[in-house]
Amino acid sequence: MAGVIRVVVVDDDALVRAGLAMVLGGNPDLELVGEAGDGAAAVRVVRTNRPDVVLMDIRMPRMDGLAALEALRAEGLPGAVIVLTTFDTDEHVLRALRLGAHGFLLKDTPPLAILDAVRRVAAGEQMLSPSVVRRLVEHVVRDDTAERRATAGRALASLTPAELKVAEAVAEGRSNADISAALLMSVATVKTYVSRILAKLGCTNRVQVAILVHDSRTG
Repeated sequence: MAGVIRVVVVDDDALVRAGLAMVLGGNPDLELVGEAGDGAAAVRVVRTNRPDVVLMDIRMPRMDGLAALEALRAEGLPGAVIVLTTFDTDEHVLRALRLGAHGFLLKDTPPLAILDAVRRVAAGEQMLSPSVVRRLVEHVVRDDTAERRATAGRALASLTPAELKVAEAVAEGRSNADISAALLMSVATVKTYVSRILAKLGCTNRVQVAILVHDSRTG
């Protein structure tokens, strides 16, 4: 069926996989095309089924989710990866950002929010809820606050006033649609601004933008 988003679910807990399958089921625009209980199996399933979106747990036996994400990217396999996390290993979540994760979901995320996340990343948008952004920012901030603030300030100074407003909205965890409504821009314009901001700041994802904005206000 045209327009159907193909999804693979990866988690070592069979109950979690079953729950996610139930959440995805019954939606005509979503199709569960594969499941895996560890990272090694995930790579095989993605290689075989070529999904649009992968829901990936971090802590798993044999090969964890981060190693699987790295392997998927090394092979150039398709699938926007949404990391499933309980935030007990925040440094791993930050590593996932560098590996190109497209979004983060807490394992107690409401079903409708999971569906929204899958659709958003399938459309090319990174999915970072406000609660996830806040917790990631809290855990990435370390020592040398003054130096971090100065570095962030210099980076953000390269943005135009309009770009800075969009960056601040991104730092609040707002979606492109939310930013569009708040700043009276079309969604297409917001996407253009976000792409320009990422390029100017040398960021690869929206959380890195959020961290810079947070650092610029620290002190």
